Amino acid sequence: MNRCGFVLAGGSSARMGRDKALLPYARATLVQHVAARVQAAAGSATLVGPPAQYGGLGYPVIPDHFTGCGPLAGIQAALASSQAGWNLVVACDMPALTAEFLARLLAAAECSGAGALVPVWPTGWLEPLCAVYRRELAGPLAEVLQRGERCAARALAGLGVAHWPISEPEYFENLNTPKEWARRCQVRAGLPHGPLLGAGAP
Repeated sequence: MNRCGFVLAGGSSARMGRDKALLPYARATLVQHVAARVQAAAGSATLVGPPAQYGGLGYPVIPDHFTGCGPLAGIQAALASSQAGWNLVVACDMPALTAEFLARLLAAAECSGAGALVPVWPTGWLEPLCAVYRRELAGPLAEVLQRGERCAARALAGLGVAHWPISEPEYFENLNTPKEWARRCQVRAGLPHGPLLGAGAP
């Protein structure tokens, strides 16, 4: 396989107050909604998180190798388990992503020749939780985690990462609080709402 897809689902969801991966969304759960789009773009979708927690959602599940180390550990676990050259890794809390956008990201990665392709905002803000990685980065990321690094953007520095300028920041709206989730549900229902919250940029 040249492509695989992964969805990071094992976060603490501290600000949400409940597991946001399992929030009801679009007649499924939030993680299933995102996984369906990842699968459409990459040909597969595997959830990264506790198998006992997510094993009944219809997708394969793998655990982190480095527990309690945040999303960087999820990226590393995905790459360590992958048999594909290119691996799309997406956080579960980005419901506005589309299969078409993710397919464009994958195609750009395959043409880049880089170790990873990470979307970047005009401000320079990186989106490592919606990016494409070569599986060969599993080893270097394990070494970074062993040294105590937890920030994905810092961990990727010096690892042959290319940047992909984005012009559609609305895809990267993420859901961290009940207010952000309620607002996203209003958007889906076509109800009046204020500006969308939770985008990755500052």
